[in-house]
Amino acid sequence: MKNTPKISFTKDLQYYKFCIYGFLKNLRFFEPFLILFFLENGLTFFQIGTLYAIREIVRNIFEIPSGIFADAIGRRRSMIITFIFYIISFLIFYFSNVYYLFFIAMLFFSIGDAFRTGTHKAMIFEYLKIKAWQDQKIHYYGHTRSWSQFGSGISALLAAFVVFFHGNYNSIFLFTIIPYLIDLMLMISYPKELDGKTKMLKTEKIKESFLRIFKDLRYTFKKPEVLRAIVNTSSYSGYYKAVKDYIQPILHAFALSLPMFLYMNNKQRSSIIIGVVYFLIFLLTSITSRHSGKFADKFKNISKPLNITLLIGLSAGILSGIFYNINISIISILLYVIIFVIENLRKPIGISFVAEKIEKDIMATALSVESQVKSIFAAITAILIGYFSDIFNPGIALAICSGIILLLYPLFKAKQKRKPRMH
Repeated sequence: MKNTPKISFTKDLQYYKFCIYGFLKNLRFFEPFLILFFLENGLTFFQIGTLYAIREIVRNIFEIPSGIFADAIGRRRSMIITFIFYIISFLIFYFSNVYYLFFIAMLFFSIGDAFRTGTHKAMIFEYLKIKAWQDQKIHYYGHTRSWSQFGSGISALLAAFVVFFHGNYNSIFLFTIIPYLIDLMLMISYPKELDGKTKMLKTEKIKESFLRIFKDLRYTFKKPEVLRAIVNTSSYSGYYKAVKDYIQPILHAFALSLPMFLYMNNKQRSSIIIGVVYFLIFLLTSITSRHSGKFADKFKNISKPLNITLLIGLSAGILSGIFYNINISIISILLYVIIFVIENLRKPIGISFVAEKIEKDIMATALSVESQVKSIFAAITAILIGYFSDIFNPGIALAICSGIILLLYPLFKAKQKRKPRMH
């Protein structure tokens, strides 16, 4: 039996700061009600789709130079600017009720998200380096990350509480500012040495970053096997990011159909159902993610679970849409939950599959391209589901988008090289 490595890091003040950051950062109270908020303000589903597409595209574009920017001004300062962008975004959302202002708010949010991604993780690893705890990387990061997952679950319940007592959706943006302001203050209190070594900001380096991405994309398209692996893993993730929030109008309709809580207004009734269902989803996806490895071990090669989960997830999307359309909401919701579960089951398997197909020295290239492809899938799917929702309804739109990707499945079916036969 293997000896379990002992945890040798100290749970000092900075450790708790890292944990609190993760918990507060995931208190995004608006997430379970975002589509309902937009609909209440008179936006069409197509307009909502374009906002989601903009979020993905802008975040992806700004992610490319974000590391260079953080190195130039310092990681801590970069994170402070990130939270300022977030708070400006939330304020615009709170005070707005028209599409073009939501567009501006989404731009601020996307840029904030782009500059946050990876920067805080780099600060944790910098701290471990300073303390000579590099060998504790997995344990330490795992501990701090668990607080983020806990924050997601609590966020759904608190969001439901806010909507229930305030009776409107825009107030959730105002309440989201509170944990983000605390996180901003927390970031200011981080030790300056976590900034890392600052380097001069040069436009040439930013240009090089964009050129490298294009070079990576070109390289990937020249390698059909690598491209297929990347598209297989990123297609479902992009689909998931685009469609996951469309469970909200389904939950809202289901809550109003229930012969209970009739003394409450519509928002109060739906807030209870949405809060509880989202909390259970986060709980379920957390468990699923933890058991992803055990699931993959049941198969002879990684390609099989990837293909099976892709087919199950997309089929669940088609059936969920159909059941919603024929007013059997409870089955539609249960099938929709499968879409969430599949994403968390696939993600660790997908990363392992890409790593298996690609040489170690170009792993960064592959992950970079995977991120770009995922954003492209998410943006296209977001616009399509919005467009079809306006023509039909969210259920039919979900079924159509799931069906289109399912039809494309033969193009990016994961394949494992056959072992040569022994004579």
